[in-house]
Amino acid sequence: MMIAPELSQNGWSLTPDKSGMHKTYRFTDFPAAIAWMTQIAFVAERLNHHPEWKNVYNRVEVVLTTHDAGGLTEKDTDLASRMDALYLGYTDGA
Repeated sequence: MMIAPELSQNGWSLTPDKSGMHKTYRFTDFPAAIAWMTQIAFVAERLNHHPEWKNVYNRVEVVLTTHDAGGLTEKDTDLASRMDALYLGYTDGA
């Protein structure tokens, strides 16, 4: 599966082994990063699809893949789109 053009334009790219996709989100500070992660956690739980992610201060690095399918699926693109949409609430859209 390829990454949808709108996701590529928003900074998503394939992982080196092409089994997933990744993106780094940057926030104004640590509380903003954690608030966004908390929102995403509830979305991910509803979708029963959970990201691999790491937070360091104002940065959140995300990897999405569907392990039981062995790569990217619509679950990943759906969650990525929801992450991007919620991220707009923390930025000026840039």
